[in-house]
This record gives sequence, structure tokens and C-alpha cells, in this order.
Amino acid sequence: MSYFQEAKAHFIASHQNPINQALHHLTNMLAIAAVIFLFIDWRITLVCLVLTQVFALGGHAFFEKNEPAFVKYPGITILASLTWSLDHWFGLRQILNHFKSREIGNRESGMGDRG
Repeated sequence: MSYFQEAKAHFIASHQNPINQALHHLTNMLAIAAVIFLFIDWRITLVCLVLTQVFALGGHAFFEKNEPAFVKYPGITILASLTWSLDHWFGLRQILNHFKSREIGNRESGMGDRG
């Protein structure tokens, strides 16, 4: 297993709480926005970067109750986090799966036939 694969596996294991996952997807979107805003207004970039840390560290402190993945894998965790978000379409895949499972559950219980 490569160093990157180890870091990504550790990142995934460190992010099991759905609220923390959502906060990290938001964090990754803010990081991408920070890069874009770097060419527009550096102050917005700074705000985005501060918010990424607030959301990420808050997710670990209040929901996941563990240390952030970057403690064990500094630097490369940023790439692991971004690829994780891309793999999950920034949380959209989880939302779609949630509604699919509810729809299947409703069909199985006979509630989906109501018009």
C-alpha cells in the first residue's frame, strides 16, 4: 500500500460520523473556493481558510471525538481529503443513497403505493 493510500485509509477511518463528514465536505468546498478567490480578493481567501479549520477541527472535537487525520499524516491529508470528497461527490452521493434507502423501505412496507 502506498503512503497516499495509507493516508486516505486513515482519513476515511477517522471520519465516520455523518455530521463530521458533511463538515469536511464543506471544508473541501471552501478550500477550493479559497484557491479561486485568491485571484479575486485575498481577504475572502483568508476567511475561507479560517472557516475550513473551524469546521474541520469542530467536527473532530464535537462529533467525531478523535484527532484530525493530519496529525498522523501531515501534508498529504489535504489530498486524501479532496479525493475522498470527489469520490463521494462532496456528500451528494450520501444524500442520494439516503433517499434511495428510504424509498426502498417505503416500498417494502407498502407505503410507496399511496397516491
